[in-house]
Amino acid sequence: MSFDGLFTKAMVEELQSTLKGGRINKVHQPYKNEMILVIRANGKNHKLLLSAHPSYARVQLTNEAYDNPSIPPMFCMLLRKHLEGYILEDIKQMDLDRIIIFDIKGRNEIGDVSYKRLIVEIMGRHSNITLIDQERNMILDCIKHVSYAVNSYRALLPGQTYVTPPAQNKANPIEADETDVLRRMDFNSGKLDRQLVQHYSGFSPLLAKEIVYQSGLANRTTLPAAFIKTIDKIKNKEVQPTITINEHKETFYFLQLDHIQGEQRHFESLSLMLDRYYFGKAERDRVKQQGNDLEKFISNEKEKNTKKIEKLKLTMQDAKNAEQFQLYGELITAHMYAIHRGMDEIEVSNYYDENNSNVLIPLDTQKTPSQNAQIYFKKYQKAKHAKQVVQEQIDQAYEEVNYFDHLLQQIQAASPKDIEEIREELIEGGYLRERQKKQKKPVNAKPILDYFVASDGTEIIVGKNNKQNDYLTNKLAAKDDIWLHTKDIPGSHVVIRDNAPSNEVIQEAACLAAYFSKARNSSSVPVDYTKVRNVKKPSGAKPGFVIYDQQQTIFVTPDEEKVISLSKKK
Repeated sequence: MSFDGLFTKAMVEELQSTLKGGRINKVHQPYKNEMILVIRANGKNHKLLLSAHPSYARVQLTNEAYDNPSIPPMFCMLLRKHLEGYILEDIKQMDLDRIIIFDIKGRNEIGDVSYKRLIVEIMGRHSNITLIDQERNMILDCIKHVSYAVNSYRALLPGQTYVTPPAQNKANPIEADETDVLRRMDFNSGKLDRQLVQHYSGFSPLLAKEIVYQSGLANRTTLPAAFIKTIDKIKNKEVQPTITINEHKETFYFLQLDHIQGEQRHFESLSLMLDRYYFGKAERDRVKQQGNDLEKFISNEKEKNTKKIEKLKLTMQDAKNAEQFQLYGELITAHMYAIHRGMDEIEVSNYYDENNSNVLIPLDTQKTPSQNAQIYFKKYQKAKHAKQVVQEQIDQAYEEVNYFDHLLQQIQAASPKDIEEIREELIEGGYLRERQKKQKKPVNAKPILDYFVASDGTEIIVGKNNKQNDYLTNKLAAKDDIWLHTKDIPGSHVVIRDNAPSNEVIQEAACLAAYFSKARNSSSVPVDYTKVRNVKKPSGAKPGFVIYDQQQTIFVTPDEEKVISLSKKK
């Protein structure tokens, strides 16, 4: 666990230096378990993210843009009532637990001074955000309600007295010296990292393993020395926000971790590091929850059409045997006197053949001779007409498979707002029934596109679903803008707002096209580019489908770091 008690301490210190004494101007709740407080402090606005997400719970300053719902949730409305216009007097940590307390002061609706307390508990799936009337220690509301039926120790419900989580009764490492470490550790038992976690509050296995690693051959001399050296860094606020990247995973921490092998990337602040680490992660998790039913439906439709193609190919194979079915039917009719129910085959003379050769005809044992003949005549009629229809149906089914394959790719690269546009597209296409909406979207509402800025300042626009792609390519882009798309691979439409971009800009736009495609995790991805005037949408084509010519092709390897550096929210 990276966001441990000591990480929380470092984050509180970072927030204190930036936000203390600031005014809360706006409160937003973009997602179910996450709040954004816009705080004016030190002459500028800061966005404070409070997350009680079960997997990505954290508190940090953020530069990311979040889309807010048109109707704010009730918890958001309550926080606006009690916090907007109030002053953030203090930010502190409860002991060395992963609990951050925001003390807030302001005047209520009748002008009296009011003290509130916003408490964020970072505890995995039990994470919560609680607003408290500080004078009465009474819960006004929580982002997650927890009753005594769920937690017998305490209830987190409006009107209840706020009770802190049970104390772990561990030693404070900030106050420890080498003698204290020696007294608590049993060097004969081994597993020294686990012992550190067991004895000291705020410790995660990550930090404990780093201390053991730094001690080299851990013993009664080296381990206490490594412990105190690390704690001194924390006391002196010598943080070094670092993400360590290897082939298995990425790990972040407020200190450099040398016991983990991999590339180390350093950041100026904990918040910048967390923005980079969580780039897309929490959003993809929300998309997975929000679009799970959609992804399942699209996968089923794709599979259904794939099976349909297999059946149609068998029908086409039967079509090639049309004349043979006719021959079998006529020969059975001619030799009906020699056939009786229960026979599984009969060998008869083929009077159509010059050599009068024999033909072996399979029969259905449950049918009469006449019924067997009719079966073959029906197969003949069906096969005769199949050649005219089946190939067309196969082509149509392939088009459907390709369409659903593109939609699956778009879900993988989608943000929550993109998911709803994909759902709307399927409703408009007749694939899904329209769900009852609380608030209808304006008829002429334009899709919200993703904007990026190239290294020389040129604007690059990305469409991440078919609605966005159609709008970007067919309406927004100028005819001489440069259009890009992965070659023969499902992906996004990308437009460079320039008729003669440099090779570097084309390379950067191609990187975006490859990243927002099915080939995101591949290398040397082919990307076609041409002028928008060379891109056409055929009449009656599926949403997002285009044909193009006069293209050139370059090969790029998708790079998330490059995408982040080009990112620009508009």
